[in-house]
Amino acid sequence: MRIRKTRAGRNPGCQARTGQDAVQAMTALYHAHYQSMVRLAVLLISDQAAAEDIVQDCFAATFRAWATLSGADAALSYLRRSVVRRSRSAPPVPPGRSPQAVSPLPGTAVVSALRALPARQREILVLRYFADLPEAEIASVTGIRTAAVRSYAARAMSSLRAGLPQAE
Repeated sequence: MRIRKTRAGRNPGCQARTGQDAVQAMTALYHAHYQSMVRLAVLLISDQAAAEDIVQDCFAATFRAWATLSGADAALSYLRRSVVRRSRSAPPVPPGRSPQAVSPLPGTAVVSALRALPARQREILVLRYFADLPEAEIASVTGIRTAAVRSYAARAMSSLRAGLPQAE
């Protein structure tokens, strides 16, 4: 008897058990990372409601892709990459609303200066300092080389220093 394999290489007869495992794992992933993913999206797009929508869509996409992912770490990487990529295509904050009114965050001078950066530089700094990711993972999430991550980070930090008032 020949057993047909699914895309993830599992026996199709085990789908019910695997499906329940996926639900439990996604529930744990959601509870552990929902807030941090929303914070990441808010820092990238400056709109709380749109950030929440993006994160919900990304969790749904991660659940649909669960069978192709190798585990919880791969799912978290997939989720983070999805949030960053979907944030790139989010519409800008409407002209009548200021970013601070949309999502008040501590360190508003830094956040305001961060929002003034070009999108790619902002992504790199948010992933590096707010999400605390190493350069290799930032490269994976953004789809660029590690050397480019360092270059964008250096330019972004230089721009950020120039845009912030000097402490006396």
